[in-house]
Amino acid sequence: MPEEDLVDIKFRLYDGSDIGPFRYSSAATVDMLKQRIVSDWPKGKTIVPKSANEVKLINSGQILENNKTVGQCKVLFGEIAGNIIIMHVVVQPSLAKTKAEKKVDDSPKKPVCSCSIL
Repeated sequence: MPEEDLVDIKFRLYDGSDIGPFRYSSAATVDMLKQRIVSDWPKGKTIVPKSANEVKLINSGQILENNKTVGQCKVLFGEIAGNIIIMHVVVQPSLAKTKAEKKVDDSPKKPVCSCSIL
């Protein structure tokens, strides 16, 4: 594989720590990058993605789509020969799980006075 087809990418987490850098082929998809992030996620973090679907990658202010390849995103990366590209990682738990995890308050409601003084 020619050297120019490889891209060095580092992933910046929410707390400022990094995963990587790793070298990827231009044919690697954004979904493959996300799977690598989930598998290499550091132990002891308060926020942990359970799947690649919970991870959003941001580069140059753009959220990268799963089906795009690193080569297709190269326009966003710009021409930075020899440098490491830093992508920001945002973990966004799926909405269905967060709703299910919310506790339902079954305690009886105290009556509240709704008087109006005129």
